[in-house]
Amino acid sequence: METLDAKALRMFTAVVRTGSIRSAAEHLHVAASVVSRQIAETEKNVGLPLFERSSRGVGLTDAGRLVLEHAQRVIEDSNLLSEQLDQLRSVQQARIRICCGEGFLGDMIEHGLKSFVNIYPTVAYSLTLGSTDDVLDTVANGDTDIGIAYNPVIDTRIRSLAISRQPLCLVAPNGHALLERKTVLLRDCLAECRYALLSKGHGVTQLVGRVAADCGVAVAPLVETPSIDVLRRFVMAGLGVTFLPHFAVTTELTRSALGVVELSDPLLSQASAHLLVKSRRRLPASVERLASHLAVEMAAFKL
Repeated sequence: METLDAKALRMFTAVVRTGSIRSAAEHLHVAASVVSRQIAETEKNVGLPLFERSSRGVGLTDAGRLVLEHAQRVIEDSNLLSEQLDQLRSVQQARIRICCGEGFLGDMIEHGLKSFVNIYPTVAYSLTLGSTDDVLDTVANGDTDIGIAYNPVIDTRIRSLAISRQPLCLVAPNGHALLERKTVLLRDCLAECRYALLSKGHGVTQLVGRVAADCGVAVAPLVETPSIDVLRRFVMAGLGVTFLPHFAVTTELTRSALGVVELSDPLLSQASAHLLVKSRRRLPASVERLASHLAVEMAAFKL
């Protein structure tokens, strides 16, 4: 088999990401016939089909999955080489891509990035927000250098550089009756209160769903939203309660209006925050430095 060149790998990964040859062509700004010929040439070179084609698009074969893993390694090694060459040229600029849950945003900026920027002023950042599932996928696919997520599922594509216990809490208006109980169980909150909940794909919602199912309780939020700010405002307006880890509701705005108490369900009390990078990836120096800094400085990772 001949070595797969950068053009072949770029077109192959574009088809994987977009789900079809036509969409990949539009993404790459070339004719669909060019992409189709390149994929056919790559399959001929490999000696095996890379895609299973259907009316709904294309899916990877076993050979295709191996080529995708190779392509991702090539891209990562290329990025690492570029950073190392820039250092030799005395070019100190680097860009680090971060994806995190909204609840980590304030903590990361105030306790992580603020001090890191003062130490490494030439580093630039690309910051996106997403659900726990979004964070896992972007890190695993190489679209993000560092991910920060709440209670992610075990995923062999990812490794955790830092893990800290962050129990799920009931968040209610100050003076709410549930805040005065010694033991607060999720099933009581769901049965006695109106509540708002993060939308599907978030670690909080996955936890609530698992515990509720074990208790035989249906999950029926009054409000479902991807925004933690909406949840905080929902509670502050007196509309009901919500469920978040403590670090997500510790800003000055919320301290005077909200009460927070840890939920007593074992699964919820053992929930954790994770600082994530891709498995088996050689981290560029800038990414490794920032990841180590966030693990030490962010409140979410302090025991």
